[in-house]
This record gives sequence, C-alpha cells and structure tokens, in this order.
Amino acid sequence: MPIRQPTSLTAALLFALACVSVRAQQPTAQALPDAPSFLLASNSLTSPVPAPAQLELDSALVSSSQLQPTQQPSAEPKDPARARDQDVPVDANGNPIPLENVQPKRILGFMPNFRSVSAGSKPHSPGWGYNFHIATRQAFDYSSFIFLGLTTISAEGINSHPVLGKGADGFYAYLWRGLLDKTDGTYIGAWFLPSLLHEDTRYYALGHHRSIPIRALYVISRQGVTRTYGGHQTPNFAGLGGKVLTQLVSRQYYPTGATSFSVLATKFGYSAMRDVAFTSIREFYPDIAAHYIRIHREKVAAQSARDAAGSSAP
Repeated sequence: MPIRQPTSLTAALLFALACVSVRAQQPTAQALPDAPSFLLASNSLTSPVPAPAQLELDSALVSSSQLQPTQQPSAEPKDPARARDQDVPVDANGNPIPLENVQPKRILGFMPNFRSVSAGSKPHSPGWGYNFHIATRQAFDYSSFIFLGLTTISAEGINSHPVLGKGADGFYAYLWRGLLDKTDGTYIGAWFLPSLLHEDTRYYALGHHRSIPIRALYVISRQGVTRTYGGHQTPNFAGLGGKVLTQLVSRQYYPTGATSFSVLATKFGYSAMRDVAFTSIREFYPDIAAHYIRIHREKVAAQSARDAAGSSAP
C-alpha cells in the first residue's frame, strides 16, 4: 500500500502536538533572567500584584535595567612620591620618623638588625612566638655564617684554644663549636630567657636629638639594663644570664682544656664587647646613612634641575 503524503492540515496538527509536548516537558518554575527584559516588564504590568508591591517591582526593574558602562581601571600613573611616603615608617602618633631615627632591617645592606626599634616608633608586642621568630631569623641569617667563618679563621689563627689543634682539623673543630655557641647564645639570650622573664631585650635607640656622649653611655648601659614588657627599666637578667648560660652549655662540647673558669670568663668578656660594638653601630648608623641619603637626593635634584634647564633652552 503506498504511503500517503501528509496534508497541510495534518502537518499543522503534528506541529501543534510537538509544541504542546515540548511545553509540557519544560519546568514550571523558571529562574529569573540576570537582566530584566521588555517581555518581563510588560508581563509584570498585568500581573495581579498589589499597588505598593507593583511600584517596588517597577522601580527595581527600572534601576536594574539602566545599563552602566564597564568601569576600566584608572590609567593614571601612580605618584612616586606618594608611593615612597607609604613606605616611610611612622611613630606611635602616625607621624613620619626622621631618617636619623630609622633603624633599617639590615645595616650596610647585609648585617641583620632585626632586634632594633626606631626611636619614637611603636614596636611589635614581644612574646614567646614573636621572640622565637626573631631569634630564628637572626641565628640562621646568611650573614651570621659569614661572621662565623671570619671568627673561626681568627680563633684558629691566634690559637685561642690550643687543645683544639691547628690546620684543617683545628679549623673544623673551631667551626662547629662556634656554630653551637652562636646558636645557643641567640636562642637563650633572645628567646628563652626574655620570654620567661618578660624582658624586652630589643635595642631601643635614643636617636639624633640626644648628644653623642649621652648616646654612647646609653649604649654601654644596655648591657646591664633593659625593659620589661610593660616598658619599665629593669636589670638585664636575660641578656647577662644568656651569656652565662651559653658558656655553661659550651662545657658539654668543648674539651677539658677549653672549659676552665678563666677561658669561659674571657669568652664572656669578648661577647659583651661585641655587643657593645654592634649596639654602637645600631645607634649611630642611621645618622650616617641619613647624611649620605640627603647628599644623594640633593645631587639628583640638582641634576634634574640642570636637565630641565637644558631642555627648555632654545
């Protein structure tokens, strides 16, 4: 039997049935579009919504339908002077600290200065965690190993402990013991005892507003005096006790001939002298650095003025 071709009426009925079936398969609850359309706005006018709610819906549709142009990031270049100002350290009142009072993180670009506080600044609160972090940074800083090598060479050269020997074997004997001395002293004197006794053994610089003799005496006094967590002056039990405990601990890994009282007392004295010398650098280095920074800025400003004058000349 030949297959009959569908008439136009039959095709229309089939198309209507297909539309109805597709419509039935669609979910009844559809999510609102991200942006309102004209169809949605026109349908809302005929929906049985009370007048107040209708007004709120209309205002929401109108406000959301106002297309705003995409905001592009500002192409204005940043002000270098403003960027520099954001990096300037400030005191407890938010005022910029003068260059002569700023304690850098490193002196001369490589000497660690993590335990110094700029004059007038508000330091981080000390504690077990903070003190341990600072002590670890100082103990394992790359510059510490440079100084360790220099002190090892000098100690082996002048034969500080004859029992340790000379030559390559003597250098190695001095090296690993010096490493333990440095690490023990840092953790005992900068972390354990200060945290236990609540002593803030960081160096608080006086700054350039004091005379040089007063500042020099202040540097020496810091060997015997320090601050509490509350900011009061107190005997430096943590600093001095750390040096003593370091010498006592060193008796465990130095041979008998290098652990006598006279030898340990000599090492204690050298440790105190090194602290005074380095603290003096921390106190007066900002003055020297500020002087040369200002000279450099003046040269740059003068060169810029000459360049501007040359470019404007006919």
